[in-house]
Amino acid sequence: MLDTLGQRAKAASRLLATASTDAKDAALHAAADLLVDRAGDIVDANGDDVTRAQEGGVTETVVDRLRLDESRIGSMANALRLVAGLPDPVGEVVRGWVRPNGLRIEQRRVPLGVVAIIYENRPNVTSDAFGLCLKSGNAAFLRGSSAAISSNMAIATLEPMAPDEPRRNAAFPDFRHRAAASLVTFGRFS
Repeated sequence: MLDTLGQRAKAASRLLATASTDAKDAALHAAADLLVDRAGDIVDANGDDVTRAQEGGVTETVVDRLRLDESRIGSMANALRLVAGLPDPVGEVVRGWVRPNGLRIEQRRVPLGVVAIIYENRPNVTSDAFGLCLKSGNAAFLRGSSAAISSNMAIATLEPMAPDEPRRNAAFPDFRHRAAASLVTFGRFS
C-alpha cells in the first residue's frame, strides 16, 4: 500500500510543482465548497470516531478535539479560502545578486515534492495540511490518528476527479496501527 500511495504522491508532486497559481487557488476554493456541500457525510463519519472514542473511555477534552460539526467544517472551508488568498510562494525570489561578470544569481522558493505529515486526532488538520501543501506546490502524504480515521477518510476522499487535477494531491493511508512509523524512513519517493 505504501508503494502505491508513494508513487501516486510523487506523480502528483510533479504536476503540482508546475501548477499555476490560478489553478491551485481554484482547487482550494473547490475543495472548500466540497467540505461545505458534504458536511453531512463528514459529520456522519465523525460520529463513528466520536462514538469509538467515548466507548474507549477517552477524556471529553480529547473527544472535543475530535468532534466536527457544521460550524467547524465551515471554519475548515474558510481556512482553505484564506490559504487561496495568500500569495503563491512558488517562484518567489528570496534574494539575489549580480556577480562582477554580470551573472545574475537568485535564490527562489521551490516546492519540496512530497510532504509527509503525521498528526493526532484533529480531523481539521487533514484539510489544513492539504491546503498548505497544495498552495506551496507539494503533494501531501497524510497520516492522522486512528481515532479519527473515519473523519479523515471522509475529508480526504471528498472529490471524485481526474488524477491530474491539482486538488488530488493528498495520499491518505488507511492505517489503524503503528505502521506510520515507516513513513519516517520511507525515502524511495523523495
